[in-house]
Amino acid sequence: MDKKTVLEQHFGHSEFREGQQQIIDAVLSGRDVLCVMPTGAGKSICYQVPALMFEGITVVISPLISLMKDQVNALTENGISAAFLNSSLTVSQYNKALSNMRQGRYKIVYVAPERLLNSEFIDVCKHIKVDLLAVDEAHCISQWGQDFRPGYLKIADFVNLLGYRPVIAAFTATATAEVKDDIEYSLRLQHPYRVTTGFDRPNLKFSVIRVRRKFDLLLDFLKKHKEESGIVYCSTRPAVEELGQRLGKEGYSVATYHAGLEDGVRRQNQEDFVYDRKSIMIATNAFGMGIDKSNVSFVIHYNMPKDLESYYQEAGRAGRDGSAAECILFYSPQDLRTQQYLIEQSTPNPELTEKEREALKERDYDRLKLMTFYATANTCLRSYILNYFEEKSPPYCGNCSNCLTSFTEVDITVDAQKIFSCIKRTGERYGKKMICDILRGSKSQKLLRQGLESQTTYGLLSAYKDMEVKAILDFLEFEEYIVSIGSPYPVLALTEKARPILFEGERITMKKAVPKEKKVKKAGKGREKEVLSSTVDRKLFAMLKALRRKIADEKNLPAYIVFSDATLLDMCQKHPTTMHEMLNVSGVGRVKLEMYGEAFLWILKTHRPYEE
Repeated sequence: MDKKTVLEQHFGHSEFREGQQQIIDAVLSGRDVLCVMPTGAGKSICYQVPALMFEGITVVISPLISLMKDQVNALTENGISAAFLNSSLTVSQYNKALSNMRQGRYKIVYVAPERLLNSEFIDVCKHIKVDLLAVDEAHCISQWGQDFRPGYLKIADFVNLLGYRPVIAAFTATATAEVKDDIEYSLRLQHPYRVTTGFDRPNLKFSVIRVRRKFDLLLDFLKKHKEESGIVYCSTRPAVEELGQRLGKEGYSVATYHAGLEDGVRRQNQEDFVYDRKSIMIATNAFGMGIDKSNVSFVIHYNMPKDLESYYQEAGRAGRDGSAAECILFYSPQDLRTQQYLIEQSTPNPELTEKEREALKERDYDRLKLMTFYATANTCLRSYILNYFEEKSPPYCGNCSNCLTSFTEVDITVDAQKIFSCIKRTGERYGKKMICDILRGSKSQKLLRQGLESQTTYGLLSAYKDMEVKAILDFLEFEEYIVSIGSPYPVLALTEKARPILFEGERITMKKAVPKEKKVKKAGKGREKEVLSSTVDRKLFAMLKALRRKIADEKNLPAYIVFSDATLLDMCQKHPTTMHEMLNVSGVGRVKLEMYGEAFLWILKTHRPYEE
C-alpha cells in the first residue's frame, strides 16, 4: 500500500495535514527527521504511516504510561498490531510482549526511555529489524527544555548497542531554536530533515485576567460551562488539593493530579478524567504531557506557570480536535513570587556542573520574566507567543482577550518620572513591591522600619490602586526603561532609556484597557454552542454521542478513541446513508467502518435531519 491508502484505510483521512507528507517521505527515504508541530496537528501520523509501510517494526520512545496505553488502544481500534513495554506490565506480561515482538507480531512498540537499556529488550532489537526509532515528546531530552527527563539521554547509547542504525525521527510540539539544536545533538541525528509547521492554534482563544478573587471568577466560569470538560492548572500540590476540595463542595465533578499522590490514585484520577467519569482535572504541571483527550474545551491556569513553553504546551491540551476552546490565565503578583521560590527550590540534574546549574537557574529567571511580560501585556497575546517561538505573526489575531479589548493611549510621562525618581532616590536597592508601596504611601512595618516614609517620592501615587502602579511598572520594564537585576529577589534599576524621560522632556504613553461591550450570546448548552454550526442537527449530534458513549463503555475505552467529536460532527454534516458514503467521513477508516459503521448508520438513516 502507498502512504495515501494507508492514511485512508487505517486512519480514515483523505488528505494529509500540513507537513505530514513531507515528513513521511523523508522517513521512508531513510532520512532522520526533527519535527516541531503544534499539539493536535497530527505528529503521530508522521511515524505511524511509515511504520505500516516498513518491513520491520517501529519503536516509539514515549514518556508516559497513560500516553502509551491510549496510543496502543487507538492503533488497535484502527486494526494495527501494537504493544507497549513499561512498568505497568507484570513480569509475565512483559516477557510475553517481548516474545511477540521477537516473532514479529507487532508493527509498532511503545517503550519508556528508562527501559531502553534493558538487556532483554536490547537482545530482541538486535535480532529483529527496527526500521524506525521515533522519539515522542523529544524536548524531554534537552536540559534546556521544560520537561527534561534524564532517561531520554539513554537513547543514543541504545542506538549504539544495536549494531545497526534505524532511521531516527524526533517529534515535539514546542521547542525554541536552542532546544531544537540540543535535540539534534543529543540524539546524534544525521543531517535531519527539519520541519516546523508553525506553532499557531487558531481555534484557541487566549485570555489573561488580572484578578485577586480567583475562586469566585473560576466558579463564575464553570457555571457557564457545565457541560464541558477542562483542566485547571495550579502551581503547587497544596493549591491543587485545596481547589479540588472547594470545587467538590460546590458540586463539581473533579479529579486531582500531582506528583505527591500514590501511583494508583494518580492513575485512577487520570483515567476518570480521560474516560469522562470526571469532567474537571485540577493538576500541577505533572499532568498532561501526551494526553490525547480530544474534547478538552478549556484550560485554565489558576496560577502563572514558570515559562511560555510550559504555558503553551499545557494550554494546548484544549481543542485537540480543532473545535473552539478557551485558554485562560488568572494572574496575580503573588504568582511571580511563588515561581521565584520554586526556581530556588528546584533540584537540577545532578550530572551537571555547578556552572551549568547556575546557567540553568539564570535561564529559568529569564524565562519567568518573559512569562510575566505575557501576563501583563496589552498587545496581542497570540502574537506574543508566536514571536517567542520565532514565528512571524500579525499584531492582531481577533481571538485573544487583548485583541477583543479596546485601548486608549494614556500619557504616563509624569507617573513614569515619579517612578524613576523613586527608584533612583532609594539607591536602586528595592524590588517592585517596595517601590510600589513607597509611591502609594503604604504604612507597612517593613517600609516604616527602614524610614522610607521620609522619601520625597513617598505617596506620590497614593491615588492609584496597587495593581495600577504595578501595571505601569510592568510596562516600563517591558519597554526597557527599567530593569530587574539579581535573583531570587530582584531589584529595580534605571536604564539609559529613562534619562530622556527624566531630563530631556521626552514623552511616554501606554495603552489603557477599555473593555468592549459584551455581546449577548444566544441560549445553548456548553461547548456545542461553540462547535456546532447552524448547519448541524443538535439532536442528531447528541444521539451519535450517546451511541459512542455506549460503545466506549462496553469496550472500556475513552469515547474519543471510538470516534472524535470532529468525526461525529462530520457525520452530521455529510449525513451518509451507506457504508461507502461513511468512508467519506473524516476519521472513519475501513477497520472502524466494519466495527461501528452499521450502528451509526442506523441512527443516521432513521433520524430525519433537523427533526425537532
